[in-house]
Amino acid sequence: MTCNSKSKLAAAIASMSALLLVGCGGDSSLPQLSEATPSSFSGDCATLAASITGLKGTVITGSSTVAAGLLSNISTPEHCLVTGKMNERVSPVDGATYYIGFQVRLPKNWNGRFYYQANGGTDGAVSNAVGALGGGPVTSALAKGFAVLSSDAGHQSQTTPFFGIDPQARIDYGYNAVAQLTPMAKDLIKSVYGKAPDRSYLGGCSNGGRHALVAASRYGDQYDGILGGAPGYNLPKAAVAQLWGVQQYATIATATKATDTTASGTVVTLPTPLPDVSTAFTPTERAMIASKILSKCDALDGATDNWVGDVAACQKVFSVANDIPTCTGARDGSCLTGSQKTVLTNVHDGAKNSTGTALYNSFPYDVGISSSGWASWKFSNSTGVGRDPGATAFIFTTPPQTDTVSFLGLPYAMKFNFDTDAPKIFATSGIYTESAMSFMTPQSPSNLSKLRDRGAKMIVYHGTSDPVFSFNDTVSWLDSVKAVFGGLTDSFVKLYPVPAMSHCSGGPAADQFDLLDPLVNWVEKGVTPGSVVAKARGVGTSSIPALINAEVPNTWAADRTRPLCPYPTVATYNGSGDHNTAASFSCK
Repeated sequence: MTCNSKSKLAAAIASMSALLLVGCGGDSSLPQLSEATPSSFSGDCATLAASITGLKGTVITGSSTVAAGLLSNISTPEHCLVTGKMNERVSPVDGATYYIGFQVRLPKNWNGRFYYQANGGTDGAVSNAVGALGGGPVTSALAKGFAVLSSDAGHQSQTTPFFGIDPQARIDYGYNAVAQLTPMAKDLIKSVYGKAPDRSYLGGCSNGGRHALVAASRYGDQYDGILGGAPGYNLPKAAVAQLWGVQQYATIATATKATDTTASGTVVTLPTPLPDVSTAFTPTERAMIASKILSKCDALDGATDNWVGDVAACQKVFSVANDIPTCTGARDGSCLTGSQKTVLTNVHDGAKNSTGTALYNSFPYDVGISSSGWASWKFSNSTGVGRDPGATAFIFTTPPQTDTVSFLGLPYAMKFNFDTDAPKIFATSGIYTESAMSFMTPQSPSNLSKLRDRGAKMIVYHGTSDPVFSFNDTVSWLDSVKAVFGGLTDSFVKLYPVPAMSHCSGGPAADQFDLLDPLVNWVEKGVTPGSVVAKARGVGTSSIPALINAEVPNTWAADRTRPLCPYPTVATYNGSGDHNTAASFSCK
């Protein structure tokens, strides 16, 4: 029996078990997890580096006190900062030194909970362990009293993907760093407070959302709550789709690029100029597309308020062919050429190979196409060494590319072959014994029995205008979970769409919200989450520039609120009341 056959058999058994539970009413017998109890640390943070011992494969490199104040633009309490590294080694493949770097922030007044902060991008740096939550920051796990861990996922390069040459670094990035850090962090916390965490949570967005879904599948017995944003659980496929988009945009680009930039930042001249894909759709053209979507779909939620709340219904009525004017002359921003319409349709339909086989999911048409984030992901990150081309070439392709000096993103994207190169994300070769689609994805995305059977819960959120990880792909994932657990799914998994939000935040959206409190209340008190209020953060809502979303429409109140609704319900206007207030809408 092949490994693939074993995987399919395991999934089938899990599915049959879940169906039996449905028939027997087994969900009512799931445990209710108890509430965490607070504790405190009154000692000297500076002594922790010397006093924390016995952590397997771990070296504590420092400890200090951090006074109460702003951290990552969020007000945080006094806490201890502990830094360290695990499993240091020298790679026999590329000769580089690798380790799993981390920091743990430990509040003096602790709420008894642990939060694993799963970071984004290709990791490679230890971000501040604050546990920032969903969309535009409003609060953090650290601010709530959690002990929070952040890591670099096993390599020390945030801007280049070359760690993918080392097989172990690939696996650490994919899933093993979480496996190594989780028990270590719990032991470290116990050594400080005198008890292990009562409850453990893991959350992140983008690649952090991928980490969340992977953890739910692989380590569901070690976490009580999972919070996953924009979960790119098919990240290698999404990266391939980005390259497919590059080749689509190239067919309608109106300018060329004569230079490209290496990973070291050196600008080099291309042998042959290549299309400047950023000219495929101008900002004015994208704003026009958004206006046509808005015109067709604004009232579908019962209110004409410059906001598309019912994104699913919009897909049924909006038509690129019929609702966007076709240019009869020059491109002036008021229309699209026939070729532009074809490319727009192809990109939203999803990447395909030459036989028409889908390589990734489709994307919904959404007003967030006007946002700067949409353009950045579609045109810039899809051609840069540090993002999709580099990640595909060095991390997701087996065997990986080896030229770390002269590798260029745009030429690689333009030459990528979707018939012969795309299958390499499923390949193994020699020392690369796990494919990208093995080490980057959940073992069985739909089988969450390990999580569910212990009373743990999961909340996922995703912007409907996400340009890199398709919202439709997340819906497909939820559908696969429902295919296994049926009506029991809502008892442990919730998906919250965020209309018009771009990748993790931004866009013409109400993107400031807190889903951690609802998750904790669900896990520890049995309170099933319903609607959650999200707020826009337009000009004037904060004195901190980084907390302002300049893409909030000027026709809105700067602090407009909307309810986020558990999928598939939609925030629907009640028929009366202020359009800028969440209370005027209900989830239906």
